[in-house]
Amino acid sequence: MAKYICTLCKYVYDEDVGIPEKGIPAGTKWEDLPDDWVCPLCGSRKKDFELMEGQASTPALAKEKKPEPKVISNNASLAGSVKVPAGYGDDDLRALSYAEAAVLCSNLAKGCEKQYLFEESAAFKEISDFYMSKAGKVEGTFDDLMALIEENLSTSDEALKIGKKSGDRGAFRVNLWNNSVAKILDSLLKRFTDEGNAMLENTNIYVCDICGFIYVGDEPPAICPICKVPSVKLLKVRRD
Repeated sequence: MAKYICTLCKYVYDEDVGIPEKGIPAGTKWEDLPDDWVCPLCGSRKKDFELMEGQASTPALAKEKKPEPKVISNNASLAGSVKVPAGYGDDDLRALSYAEAAVLCSNLAKGCEKQYLFEESAAFKEISDFYMSKAGKVEGTFDDLMALIEENLSTSDEALKIGKKSGDRGAFRVNLWNNSVAKILDSLLKRFTDEGNAMLENTNIYVCDICGFIYVGDEPPAICPICKVPSVKLLKVRRD
């Protein structure tokens, strides 16, 4: 029997095994899954899966191949080998918006917390809250949101190539997370286009506090499929 892999989070559906805990018995063929079936790990659509061969027989997360570290003396070594997207150069420096400053300080707060610098973490959190209070409500349409995601995806592939070429594992990882989360957001929004508000009725929305992964479902997955943090970091979104 066949196996199918989610192109977004790498979850593998094995027809031999099924998903008994989700009411899908062993031996259930891919074509017998309902059209509105979604990935149990990231919530992406059935059409985001593709046939795979020669993989493990148990549904699992396919491990991503990490780039080999490579030391490069200067950025000139990259010239001519990778096209740098517009907006990534030093000539594009500008002041941060209130919302961007809030996100930056929020991330610094998380970094300090991870290093047990709780006083500094609290200070960055307070600064983040201040900037966010000044940011105001973001105006926009559904089409605006889709356009932003498409713009993100149009540049993230090049950013991945740059990170891999440079041998900077940190840069590669953060761009990989960005690319994966953007693709999942794109899939969720396309699901919403097809299903409308029914997609969000009688269910919950969770956001990973570390990488931004969004999950729609009753309970979050045990680990984030993107950055692998435990479910305690997937925060439930309040809907008043």
